[in-house]
Amino acid sequence: MRLAELAAALGAPLASAAAGEVRGVTHNAAWVEPGDVFVAIRGARVDGHTFADDAARRGAVALLGEGAPDGFVSGLPYVKVADARSALADAAALLAGHPSRRLAVVGVTGTDGKTTTSWLTRYLLRAGGRRTGLLSTVGYELPDGVLRHFPQHFTTPEAPQVQELLREMVDSGAEAAVVEASSHALSLQRIRGVEWDVAVWTQLTREHLDFHGGMDEYFAAKRMLVEQSSFAVLNTDDPWAERLRGVAPEETTYAVEAVAPATPTPAAPPPASALTPPPGTGPTPPSACALTPPPGTWRAEWEASGVVEEVTGLGFHLSCPDGEFDVRLPMLGRFNVSNALAALAAAHRLGVGAAAGVAALADFPGVPGRMQLLPVEAGVHVVVDFAHTPGSLEKALAALREVTPGELWVVVGAVGGARDPGKRVPMGEVASRLADQAVFTEDDRRETPIEEILDAMVDGAATTGRGNTVRVPDRHEAIRHAILGAPDGAVVLLAGKGPEEFILRDDREEPWDEVAEAVAALRERAGGL
Repeated sequence: MRLAELAAALGAPLASAAAGEVRGVTHNAAWVEPGDVFVAIRGARVDGHTFADDAARRGAVALLGEGAPDGFVSGLPYVKVADARSALADAAALLAGHPSRRLAVVGVTGTDGKTTTSWLTRYLLRAGGRRTGLLSTVGYELPDGVLRHFPQHFTTPEAPQVQELLREMVDSGAEAAVVEASSHALSLQRIRGVEWDVAVWTQLTREHLDFHGGMDEYFAAKRMLVEQSSFAVLNTDDPWAERLRGVAPEETTYAVEAVAPATPTPAAPPPASALTPPPGTGPTPPSACALTPPPGTWRAEWEASGVVEEVTGLGFHLSCPDGEFDVRLPMLGRFNVSNALAALAAAHRLGVGAAAGVAALADFPGVPGRMQLLPVEAGVHVVVDFAHTPGSLEKALAALREVTPGELWVVVGAVGGARDPGKRVPMGEVASRLADQAVFTEDDRRETPIEEILDAMVDGAATTGRGNTVRVPDRHEAIRHAILGAPDGAVVLLAGKGPEEFILRDDREEPWDEVAEAVAALRERAGGL
């Protein structure tokens, strides 16, 4: 595409026809390749225009921004736009050929449950015969099912990488894609240009308030996914979801152990046109009854009851538009029932019947770092989970308490830097209140002194009056302390890091493998038996 054509498509035509063929777009000067347009974004601390010369040396054919600063000089053509981040996303989608238009795309948002719900949805779509790609915190997959990892440290890559990966999925034969949609990605336009077929809402709790400023702003960021989708899957157990009713053109709901309202109001059936897309343009639509359950049958269209928790997994009864089913899910944590309901409803929208979905769930292999039960036997059970907020930690510990015959131990830290330091005291309180023994340690402490973080966590624990905590600042030693010291029959939860491949100490990003650390300690314990 010629530069003048790209500028015109962005609504910023150049004064004269500029030479140069555009091959790509990026906002990071270090990623510029010959033929790229460099987008100069003004950040909170750094103005991207500072790196324009570096981008030019690497082969950039033009600069794009909201206006050059005083005294700025460059030999490259300049494309002025109203919003640089939006233009970055729009240019990326255009240059990639708008790949999402050739995919059935499911977006999953919420504070907790995004990753597990994304993996479950991807698994169910594949089980239903749909070649499906995945973009998640854990990594990304093409339809070949091989997990690949991002080099960047954020939930969702930037707009050019999102579009390139969706393009790669299409080129690999994908028919569908499941994408985690973080609040940062939505706010910063990283997933702008993706055309969503289904939006899944898990729930909303305190997180990322250092970035958003407050819960209303945090909610507004995540609401964007529902606003941009043609169909919403809403968790009626989450009070925030009530604000989302009717936002998408069509919706369905899910809940755990819900109770039917005294005076149910049946939903109006969708128009026939919404149920019958043009031939060849999308998946087989659900039947009309899938969108209009019989009045008074259940308050959520996808509802779980009779939940049974065991150390080997979960069981529950499912009521849904396709009928009644008994479900077996080899995962720990009652909250995963909710995640499974969301995935079943999303996959159903894209043509996977409930019976097929339920059958597939019985063999679900799990999600790395999400209530991951390690197979090494050494007298204790070790579970690795990404729980890094007070709410998610409480859910993980409460779930494990239900299936733990002996003592429950937890190894947990709280992040440093400016990332919501208000979580540190609640993390300590939750760990002390729900575990028999809590080991406080590091978790991406960044530039914050570790003792300052641990002091706050101990303050939180002190409110319980239990005196059941110990401080072990080094995470490697903390994991050894818990696994070697817990009594036989105990369950040890390693919370916070999950599948992450790094740990942030001061200004260093150091390699980290939580599972490998745990396995080494388990083998050390087994060798001493």
